[in-house]
Amino acid sequence: MNKSVFLILLTTVLLTGCVKDDSICPEDGGGTSEKLISPNLRASINNGVEQSPMTGILEVYPCLPGTSTYYGNYINGSLTPFNGRYTIQDGEIFGTSTRPIFLPVGTYNMIYWGTPKYEEPIFAEPAIKEPQIIIGEDMSQQYFGLFPSVGDTTYRPVFDLVFAVKSTKIGSEELNAALSREVAGIKVIVKNKNNGILSSSIASMKVHIGGIAEKINFFTAEPVNQTKTVTFPLVLSTDGTQMSNATVMVFPSSAAPLFQLFITLKTGEVKTYKQNLTSSLKANTKLTLTLVLGDIFSEGGSGSFTLDNWQEETQTIDIPTLD
Repeated sequence: MNKSVFLILLTTVLLTGCVKDDSICPEDGGGTSEKLISPNLRASINNGVEQSPMTGILEVYPCLPGTSTYYGNYINGSLTPFNGRYTIQDGEIFGTSTRPIFLPVGTYNMIYWGTPKYEEPIFAEPAIKEPQIIIGEDMSQQYFGLFPSVGDTTYRPVFDLVFAVKSTKIGSEELNAALSREVAGIKVIVKNKNNGILSSSIASMKVHIGGIAEKINFFTAEPVNQTKTVTFPLVLSTDGTQMSNATVMVFPSSAAPLFQLFITLKTGEVKTYKQNLTSSLKANTKLTLTLVLGDIFSEGGSGSFTLDNWQEETQTIDIPTLD
């Protein structure tokens, strides 16, 4: 899955080419005598409350019926390992598809992975380890994995990933996927108790979130080895009153993952706050963590740490002085 296309600007070009169930495109000759079908596609995302039409990039991986064995996709009439790949707007194919599905009539087990377009800002530099896509490969033995950070043992945030598996009869059914988000979102906000300007002694801040899954299964989306730490920086607001991040995405975590805030001062000194969260980071949840510094740099000072979750209650934690 080439995630660089996540930043593609969707144009207003209407879809052209063969997308109906009973059509054959001119480029389908030369490699097979079978009739190849390029079905239409519809996609929606389950946000935990209702289904909403998807907008973004969606990739489709045809497998043999009832299995996780990758079948492949026909290009110019020849069977290739290159999966189908679509630009989607409001749940339907939009613009010129980069690489549509062409398959002989029959039943296939379709694996869907997508990266939705976000309405709010998200972390600009996600990364991920990709699975191997090989004809005949058992995709239940393949994974999306965390990508290491440079210079330490932590890992980078991942892409927003949605997923589904569904059997489809090519020739009589369109591709129709109701996708589920398989990552959690995190946003951290650090500010003063009185919402004033942050201390001029602060040079930078970064966050570590522990207990994150090392990888998720390509065929089931199940998380594996929830022992890794993901890191990301916080950025100072233009008015200087807070430091925060655009929403980052991570694989699901273990119970009570460790949250750590590292504050580097201009003197080079690093102050650290650590606290286990009381709940795990679950797929299709978003957490907003607000850290109120107060007099955190002076003796006797304290702050508060609140947690807002799409599906959970707010949690408040007292923070000791960071000596």
